Amino acid sequence: MKAAQLYGIDDIRVEDIAMPEILDPHQVRLKVDAVGICGSDLHNFRTGQWMSKLPMVPGHEMTATVIELGSDVQTLAIGDKVVADSRVWCGECPACQQQRYNHCQALAFVGEAFAGGMSEQVVLHEHQLLKVPSDLDADIRVLSEPLGVSLRVIKQLQATTGELVYVAGGGTIGGFAALMLQDIFKHPVQLSEPNQTRFDKLSALMNLSQQPQPFHFAIDATGIPSVINQLIAQIEPGGRIALVGLPHHNNSIDILSVVEKEITLVGCSVFDGEQHEAIAYLAPLKDKLKSLISEPLSLDDIPQTYAKLCQGGVDYLKAVIHPNQH
Repeated sequence: MKAAQLYGIDDIRVEDIAMPEILDPHQVRLKVDAVGICGSDLHNFRTGQWMSKLPMVPGHEMTATVIELGSDVQTLAIGDKVVADSRVWCGECPACQQQRYNHCQALAFVGEAFAGGMSEQVVLHEHQLLKVPSDLDADIRVLSEPLGVSLRVIKQLQATTGELVYVAGGGTIGGFAALMLQDIFKHPVQLSEPNQTRFDKLSALMNLSQQPQPFHFAIDATGIPSVINQLIAQIEPGGRIALVGLPHHNNSIDILSVVEKEITLVGCSVFDGEQHEAIAYLAPLKDKLKSLISEPLSLDDIPQTYAKLCQGGVDYLKAVIHPNQH
């Protein structure tokens, strides 16, 4: 079976690997229809920070078709279209006991704790799979997870109805959050994105505020400390900033201004039930989402695509791999 494997920092290879031949009772074998490259995949490629072992097949944003069921699987049938809930929780810590799985003390992810979706097939546990409408294209179904993360950010932000929201970063999460803020939640949006083509693509889909305006609510989807400090400097006193960007290096944040202006900084970690909720938004947003993703890419394209994404050399918001496309 063909797959991409991460061997270490800046080292990802496409090769043939073996698949488990026998399923555990609650496991499901899947043919991977599409898998997205996430910012956390790139973070692991650059730092190796969250990998439990190497080499490892990455890829947690995936949609697939059920092709084999373990003996005790009750909720799925052969041929079902599914997406992965990629969270891997311990089930024992206080957060898990309260079913706050995204706060699990040992939280890990598919593609880090065990093999992910950058392969022709993958085996996952039944409880990690959510059914999705079969009439949606694979490259729309695969967006349920980043859309769920974006929805989590919006919920954490708690913006007052109708208030302007400033979004820093027009990549996947920032762009999807901006789209949902305007189309679903009816907020005016101001967006900053240095990649002009990306900005233009988003501007074509939304009525973005063109002139700088005062703002009380903001989202940072960059993870860049200097951008966060700029938001802290510009936001109105008493404002609220949702942080979802992943920094590759930690530098100082202007805590003095946070204190003096009574700014609330709120972290946004993956999602709780938002991925399941986001599935309902895929169909109404599908035409706009389609315009923000890459042309279909194959497994062989992964090393080159990782390099381009790390260099910021792409104009789309989401790279989508079709592992069974040859």
